[in-house]
Amino acid sequence: MAAVFLEKDMIHQYKLNGYNIVLDIFSGSVHVTDDLMYDIIELYQTKEIDEIKDIILKSYEISQNEFQECIDSIEELKEGGLLFSQDTFLEEALEKDRGPVPIKALCLHVAHACNLNCEYCFASQGNYKGKRALMSYETGTRAIDFLIEHSGSVRNLDVDFFGGEPLMNWEVCKKLVAYARSKEKEHKKNFRFTLTTNGLLLDDEVIDFCNKEIDNVVLSLDGRKEVHDRLRKDLSGKGSYDIIVPKFQEFVRRRTRGTYYIRGTYTHNNVDFTKDVFHMADLGFKDLSMEPVVSSNDKEYALTKEDLPILLNEYEILAKEMIKRKKENREFTFYHFTIDLNQGPCIYKRLDGCGSGCEYMAVTPQGDLYPCHQFVSEKEFLLGNIFDGLKNTQLMDNFKNTNIETKEACKDCWAKFYCAGGCAANAYYSKGSIREVDDYECTLFKKRIECAIMLNIAYQDIEAGIDV
Repeated sequence: MAAVFLEKDMIHQYKLNGYNIVLDIFSGSVHVTDDLMYDIIELYQTKEIDEIKDIILKSYEISQNEFQECIDSIEELKEGGLLFSQDTFLEEALEKDRGPVPIKALCLHVAHACNLNCEYCFASQGNYKGKRALMSYETGTRAIDFLIEHSGSVRNLDVDFFGGEPLMNWEVCKKLVAYARSKEKEHKKNFRFTLTTNGLLLDDEVIDFCNKEIDNVVLSLDGRKEVHDRLRKDLSGKGSYDIIVPKFQEFVRRRTRGTYYIRGTYTHNNVDFTKDVFHMADLGFKDLSMEPVVSSNDKEYALTKEDLPILLNEYEILAKEMIKRKKENREFTFYHFTIDLNQGPCIYKRLDGCGSGCEYMAVTPQGDLYPCHQFVSEKEFLLGNIFDGLKNTQLMDNFKNTNIETKEACKDCWAKFYCAGGCAANAYYSKGSIREVDDYECTLFKKRIECAIMLNIAYQDIEAGIDV
């Protein structure tokens, strides 16, 4: 009797925080096993049953009947499609012609200007390597109309107010919300708004309006005062921590609807970024995110190869502390550890990712269209504009057809259904092509997914009263 391990069967095994975890990639099943079953599953992939028996009986004090029970359990899971399952849906999804892809979201760059001078800013301190500019109301309304026109039958449409600093053009933001609302009933649409802000201009009026109209608010804070102020300075060179933290705390205290999260950036200067996450949690913020800096390697704050093992360990430290705080009723959420093991996104979202360049686009103050905010000012990625329409359809097709099966590095990767191939912009800036992957980002992502799954298991155990 031989174990049959087909080429397209994929599992991933790892041990973390006392858990032996086995992921069945195509079914999405997650198994927590004891050491015996873990080792047998690992051997099962490449060896015949008699070979596995010889190895296991030399390592474990078990009977042949106990060994056979483990094999029977594996076979039962296989037959049920929960272990060593095969790809029964990906090829079908790839072959299906979905036709024209509707546009579901726009990132409105209402301000190519900023009142901070953050050294690591990918947007060149808010002006995207160009002249400072604010989006006019007329351009903004045309962007809303463009989104409606290209959204097909999609009902829920997302609009992000982005910059620069969007609060520098706040009156236009408010008017655009009102304009979009005025179009909802006529076109059978529902608009959802996001605002990303550095907080300097946050006040009572903004808080009240956000509670009424803005579904998600992203607040930029890098953590500890010395970390935040090192790179996030105002135009006079003064750190912004002392100004924005009380504003953010008041915003969160008064948040009555929608969601928010605190979004930070870690760099070579704070590879111990978990201290910044814990600091923000201790300030009273419950929904947190920390992203690795994106920069050229010549910057003093750029992440290095030597930083990588430190960062991987930091994510484990973070997950373990989150378990501790969960048990103490002091829990908080971390964006990259949020995962739904029961449902998760649809196959097309797993296949294509964020939809940049086809479902999602960025609009400049002048109305130019780019695949996303990170491509703005890169002229080779200009898709068209909201007044004359989409012109670079070949580029759009390239984005549409870039997925986990057209990226060679993703085809045999266990994490592909969790990351959908990673960020197209990061791939382009690191490798020169959106069909490549950013290796650094990829390594970090895999560790985050491992931690997220372990954390989810631990939370279930805590809720079940099991000692963790």
